[in-house]
This record gives sequence, structure tokens and C-alpha cells, in this order.
Amino acid sequence: MDRFLTWVEVSTEKSLTKRKAKRAYNKAKKRTFLSETLEWIDALVFGVFWVIIFNQFLFQLFLIPSPSMVDTLLVQDRVVVFKDQYGVEVYPAGPKIAEDNRRVQRDDIITFYNPEYDSKGPVFDILSQAIYMGTLSLVNIDKNEDGTPAERLYVKRAAGLGGDNIYFKDGNVYIKAAGTGEWVDETEFRSENFLSDGPNRSVDQSLYPGLKAYARITAFDEAGIAFSSALLEDFKKVQNSDYSYIFDYYEYSREYNTAKACINPESLTQRSDLAVYRTGIYVPEDYVLPLGDNRDNSQDGRYFGPVSESKVNGRVVARFWPLGRIGLLTES
Repeated sequence: MDRFLTWVEVSTEKSLTKRKAKRAYNKAKKRTFLSETLEWIDALVFGVFWVIIFNQFLFQLFLIPSPSMVDTLLVQDRVVVFKDQYGVEVYPAGPKIAEDNRRVQRDDIITFYNPEYDSKGPVFDILSQAIYMGTLSLVNIDKNEDGTPAERLYVKRAAGLGGDNIYFKDGNVYIKAAGTGEWVDETEFRSENFLSDGPNRSVDQSLYPGLKAYARITAFDEAGIAFSSALLEDFKKVQNSDYSYIFDYYEYSREYNTAKACINPESLTQRSDLAVYRTGIYVPEDYVLPLGDNRDNSQDGRYFGPVSESKVNGRVVARFWPLGRIGLLTES
């Protein structure tokens, strides 16, 4: 990596020296509108080129698009991502070099490629990333069908590492760390290991019986089976609240699949679907399980599973906008 950085430094010095000599030569010539325009274009292209190089290999600016990391990071916050932390990408979303011994650490706030991203082709993917970096994250041509920016990159916290088992119940997280044999509540685990207190909950726990009742009612209704009045009474707890009926899709899916398995206990498909929720998520070696700090509003590893460390492209180290929230995030 040191050789690469030395090459970047030497190349930059040579390029700047050459441009300085060229400007000195141009000053001696009679200036015209065309020559002036070409010089401005040349300067612009030169600047954008080195901004892209800087963003690709050293630091990248990133705009927070969703509330999944509230309160650590808010929507529209702009952050600095250290691209050299876990190795260097040869090109956007490409293979990495110099990644030996540069592993993701528990609690790092990381950026990684969205496992559910609908690629528009390698040329567009690289071009859109180059434009995004070259404009300092101001221009994103990668859009969804509804016109909203496509989330090519996610930013989450590395909650689980290789060898861990992570279990979810009623929105709470339980961790069986690699080499241990018992489940530990995440709050206790974080306190014992001096980790960040960034992860937070916002949903009232008393609403979960209503969510589970709704999931069971849905499963019974689909099977044409009558459900008890007790389930309906539980459902009213969430029906009369300010929350959506499905405020925790993971827990809803667990309860829905539990009901389906009870209705048809001989179905291997139903038993397989339910097993995922009962055993938790195992994180293989060289993988990481990313979770949002805003645990009640985050599309994260609970739904798409562990992410290969080769798909992690950097670590968020600082917030530079808005001005009132400038600060380092290495301890967040």
C-alpha cells in the first residue's frame, strides 16, 4: 500500500509541475477566447480526475439517505469514509488489494455494497459511482423507478463478526459471540465489552402482542381457519396505536411462519422457514452482520443476512455536515 501511495504522490507532483510549465508557456502567448475556454475545461477535467482518484483510494464523501442510523447519523448528514481501512478497491465495486490483516472490527460503522441492489450493468454502475465521487456526492444519477436515489451503498454498524450467532426477539438482539456458549443481551454485551451505546429502540414493547396477533390472524385467515376473540383483542392493541400494524417485519414474519407451521406441521418448507428465526443468524468467517443503530427502522442484516468483508468498502470516520454536528465517529 505504501508503494501505491508513493506512486500517487509522485504522479501528482509530476502532473502539477507539467501543468505549471504549461501555464507559464500559455501566458507568453496571445490569449484568445478559445484558448481560455480550453484551459478552463482542462482545469476542470484535471480537478475531477484527481477528486475521483482521491475518493476511490483514500477518502470518500457519503450522504446518509435513510434514518437507519438515527441518532448516530441523521438523514442528509454528510460523512467521510476512510477507504483504506479494509483494503483498496481497484475500481468501484471491484476486487480489493492490500486487504490482508485489515479486518472489520466489532462496532465499526461501515459502508458496504447493498446485497439487494438491482444492478443496471457494470458500465453504468462504475460510471454512476465515478460521477457521484467526482461531484463530492452532490450528483447521483442512479435512480429507482420512482425517481428516488438508489441505495448502492449502505451504512450500518458491524454488530456481528465471523463465528458469532445473532438472535432476535421482540426487536431485541442477543449475541452468542464466537467461542462462547451462551446468549447475552446486546445491551449487556456492549456494556461488558466497552462498545458504543449508539444502537437504540423506539417502539413500545407492549405493542408486540398486537403485532404477533396480527401475524397469526393473517396466517389463519389465509388458511380459512377461524381465530379466537383473544387474538382479536390483542390485535386491537396495535390497531389503536400510532404505529403501522407491521412495525417490525422480522418479528411479524417469525410469528406468521410459526402459525403456518402449526397449521401444517408436516410441511418441510414451513419448518425450514421457521428454523431461521429459531436458531438465529450464524455469521461465517470473513463475513460481518451489519445492523442499523435505529433498530426499529432499518433494512439490515436481519433481512439480507451476513455480508462478505470483500463487499465492505470503507469505514465512516467523521461527520462534516451540517456544521453544528461536525465531529469524529470513531468512538460512536
